[in-house]
Amino acid sequence: MIVFRWILGVIAAFFAVGATLSFALFVAFDAQLWLQRARRFRHWLWLIALFWFNFEVWRQVVRTIYYWGK
Repeated sequence: MIVFRWILGVIAAFFAVGATLSFALFVAFDAQLWLQRARRFRHWLWLIALFWFNFEVWRQVVRTIYYWGK
């Protein structure tokens, strides 16, 4: 599980850095393309966070059902 969390964390960090740099380039150059990219990176980051949360919740549900019968 730790490997899975690290992989998602590293991917999320790349998207967070990409969103931050894209937004900074938008502010610096006032180019709408960079704002669109920043939003797209932010949406992917949000998707990763929701996937991680959903995975953790369902993992706990499956563990509870599995250990309930023991």
